[in-house]
Amino acid sequence: MNDKPLEAIPASGPVEWAVACQSLDEQFQSGDQYVVRLFPDRVVVAVIDGLGHGNKAAEAALAAVQSLQTNTLPSVIPLIKRCHEDLLRTRGAVMSLASFHPAEDTLTWLGVGNVEGLLCRANGSQSRERLLLAGGVVGYRLPTLRAVVHPIAPGDTLIFVTDGIRSSFSDDLPLKQSPQAIADHILAQHRRGTDDALVLVARYIGQPG
Repeated sequence: MNDKPLEAIPASGPVEWAVACQSLDEQFQSGDQYVVRLFPDRVVVAVIDGLGHGNKAAEAALAAVQSLQTNTLPSVIPLIKRCHEDLLRTRGAVMSLASFHPAEDTLTWLGVGNVEGLLCRANGSQSRERLLLAGGVVGYRLPTLRAVVHPIAPGDTLIFVTDGIRSSFSDDLPLKQSPQAIADHILAQHRRGTDDALVLVARYIGQPG
């Protein structure tokens, strides 16, 4: 059963995306949440994991969702810094954030904690980029933030997973399928079953026309 988190602001255009998720205990709201937000010049996607699980974890994750949905800061580092400020009264969260820039065909990403990120290329090569994660907790101890920029092409696919998903998720990805099919496959085949779990898959389409 997929336990859908807080609805994201809908996005379309340069990114096709999907989410699959399941909470550890259906009596509590999931501490794993996501945001997909469309701006005129970029699409921002994020996956947030509130520390622990249960209502306190969900409270922290939803505070990060609210912060990301309401702020229009221009890049990923200021967005995470604002989230840090907004989460100071919560137990904190880990999160990974990416920004697609269609005018430049680039992706900028950044991770604090253990939300894994993987960028899979569509050009037929086996090349994959893994997100370098910085230790820390948003809302408690923010590390030095360093964003990385990658060139991207239509068909390249970004995957974010929380720690409720085993790291082996990258071994057997059905990348030729739709983002929803990929997300569902990862959740079904690689969920640990000991924590909330969320998978977000975002495929870059590029500028229309």
